[in-house]
Amino acid sequence: MGPTRFLATAIALVAVVTGCSDPGGTGDPTTTGASASAPDPAVGAALQLPALHAEPDPVGGGRIVDSEGRQVILRGVNVNALAEYWSGNDHPTTFPLTEEDMDTIAGIGWNTVRLLLSWSRVEPEPGSYDDAYLDSVDAAVGGLAERGIYTIIDLHQDAWGPTLAARPDEGCGANSEPAKGWDGAPGWATLGGEELGTRCTLNGVRETSAAVLTSFEAFWENAPGPGGVGIRTRYVEMLGHLAARWAADPAVAGYDLMNEPNAFSDAGRTQLGEFYEDALAAMREAEAGVSGGSPHLILFEPPAIWSSTGEGPPPVFTHDRDVVYAPHIYTGGFTGGAITEQAFAIAIEEAAAFGGAPVLTGEWGADPARAGRDGDGYFLEHQRLQDESLISATLWTWRESCGDPHKVGQEDPVPWGEFDVDCDTNEPTGVRTELVDDLTRGYVRAGPGRIRSMVWDPESRVLEADGEAASPGSVFVAFLPGDVSGQDAKARGMGPVETVPAPHGGSFVVAEVEAAEWSISAAAPL
Repeated sequence: MGPTRFLATAIALVAVVTGCSDPGGTGDPTTTGASASAPDPAVGAALQLPALHAEPDPVGGGRIVDSEGRQVILRGVNVNALAEYWSGNDHPTTFPLTEEDMDTIAGIGWNTVRLLLSWSRVEPEPGSYDDAYLDSVDAAVGGLAERGIYTIIDLHQDAWGPTLAARPDEGCGANSEPAKGWDGAPGWATLGGEELGTRCTLNGVRETSAAVLTSFEAFWENAPGPGGVGIRTRYVEMLGHLAARWAADPAVAGYDLMNEPNAFSDAGRTQLGEFYEDALAAMREAEAGVSGGSPHLILFEPPAIWSSTGEGPPPVFTHDRDVVYAPHIYTGGFTGGAITEQAFAIAIEEAAAFGGAPVLTGEWGADPARAGRDGDGYFLEHQRLQDESLISATLWTWRESCGDPHKVGQEDPVPWGEFDVDCDTNEPTGVRTELVDDLTRGYVRAGPGRIRSMVWDPESRVLEADGEAASPGSVFVAFLPGDVSGQDAKARGMGPVETVPAPHGGSFVVAEVEAAEWSISAAAPL
């Protein structure tokens, strides 16, 4: 983007975000650059959400890039406000996503939300899509976009769906217990009736329920459901419907085809690859059929067991360039152990089999008590390794209700997320400031060309980064915690660096690169 176009587009964007369609009163936003009341074009540049694509590289590792030719680092959080969970107590299963939530997410510096959708709500009846529900998704996407935040549409499931909770008279044997319900598939897509088998879990592991295993087996085999249509076919058609709806919206970064798919047998793994091929073809056809539509990122995950073992990719399938490998790097997160460099190396190595697809860990996290001065540094170290590997990541999770199945039945539940919750009342009792402090850090949001390195030091609060293969005139954007407005930054290969307050907290660092190679060092307040 050249300087003139950069200035015009940035001012126009800030005018939209602030509700001022004609900030200078002239009818031409490009004439307002000298006006004292004009929005800062650097803020506008930072809030822009150009369409994203993948740049695969089997040797150096793939990158997510935008239409301006910049490598984009996606950092953010999962939001489950629109998911439909089984209800196992008197508390709501989720908290709503509010304007204040979106402001706070932006203030942490995040530029991405992985937004959970449930198939059971998208398609409550076979072939019938709930427009009111999808309108609520539109509202969330739009509100986040106004704050410079991309949305990843995540088709979420855990243990198949909300209809497979144990029946009141379920008889469970030794080392097993009645299953909870979870989230995902609608009841009409759950085939087999009583033949599904028991609804008991071995040692509480939700995926071991016979009913869950049988339901997934029917899905992978595309067993005929209502109207004689295969249930996997129905799911793929649903994905095509969503792809058409947001085909022309660059604020939708892409789609996660299925959260933690339960494909554990050899046949299931093979059919997982077939499903990915079918889904990708249907979604690309849907996008091409929309005026102004373009291919979005398609995130594909390994089987669910990856979250526990830290390895095991899906089978190689036919794909295009715009795919992203999205394992959940929870290494040490559940066990109290350490996150390791090897976990990231395995993810990148597995992505190489798919042409060197970029890696985005759609979930990561741990007990919030591991944050802050009394914690063990897990959150800081995980993010350091994200930066070192230059992969994108979205934390699990933003807000967790005591009615969420993850918490139902626990003796002394501690909801994850950035907010403490009193599980007697399900009322939030305050922000987990130490966790939020660990998560609020400097990073490059968009680096012209290829980013070679990015380091944030939480002690000195200095961000250092450098890159190569940049096109002169392309715009560099970084986030720093705190107010650094007007502060100098040490830069090479760049024009004047602007440090400006971000609308909801923190600061943006913006500059046009002038050379193919660039570097920058910028400090946040201690």
